[in-house]
Amino acid sequence: MSIIEVNNLTKYYGKSRGIVDVSFNVDEGEIFGFIGPNGAGKSTTIRLFCSLIYPSGGYAKIFGKDAIKHGPEIRQEIGYLPSEVYYYDRMKVIDLLKYSASFYIKDCTKRLYELADIMELDLKRRIDDLSYGNKKKVGIVQGLLHQPKLILLDEPTSGLDPLMQQKFFNLIREENKRGVTVFFSSHILGEVQKMCNRVAIIKEGRIIKIGEMKTLQKDNYKKIRVAANNVDETRFSVEGVSNLEKDNGAIRFFYKGDINVITRLISEYEVSDVTIEEPTLEEIFLHYYE
Repeated sequence: MSIIEVNNLTKYYGKSRGIVDVSFNVDEGEIFGFIGPNGAGKSTTIRLFCSLIYPSGGYAKIFGKDAIKHGPEIRQEIGYLPSEVYYYDRMKVIDLLKYSASFYIKDCTKRLYELADIMELDLKRRIDDLSYGNKKKVGIVQGLLHQPKLILLDEPTSGLDPLMQQKFFNLIREENKRGVTVFFSSHILGEVQKMCNRVAIIKEGRIIKIGEMKTLQKDNYKKIRVAANNVDETRFSVEGVSNLEKDNGAIRFFYKGDINVITRLISEYEVSDVTIEEPTLEEIFLHYYE
């Protein structure tokens, strides 16, 4: 079952491009990555899911219902953490979170205190006394206190120190284990690689690639390093090889194609070491953006 269904979703701000003809599905229980640099259209897409803005064309369905027509109903089951969080500065943290909890037709008190404890959040402090990182913790608790079925994360770790980032990731994994679907938007590719099953790459408002993390790595180029006596790098200048360079008796290059071609070339030498690696998500991303 698709929790998120997007079909030709388009948003223009006057003549300025937001997103154009974006289409993809996110399945129930999935952690789906949505990556692109700032300005690519990630936040616009999420705001359309929440019916905070209206599309210029196409549609998005959440839980099988139109995101615009059924916005208030859908938001009862969505947890949203925006990239930037803004609050009533003079309120205490506990008062703000209780106010947020009052919008849901369930008792969120127990979960509120559980999350505050996990994130080491001082509920008695005033909002305007908090650092940016602590305000982000408030946003995390606020987005999860009602135990939503779908979590929308927009650059969620900005402002968090490494320890809090790890606690946050563990928290999201626990939510996912109980069946929660997660839509994870970020430009920090290492985070997406650790967390997500599938990923969509967005460029200038358009989706340019969607695939499973393993498939994206498998179908992409390999990183190869060969250390051998008197290795001739020109011998490896074959179709599919790129970024070929020699370094201290070893050669390094990227390769896309039949791996047997390369292994036959390697076998011509007395090799001391060979490394064949899958590319990182960052390298895949840069490949598509180039």
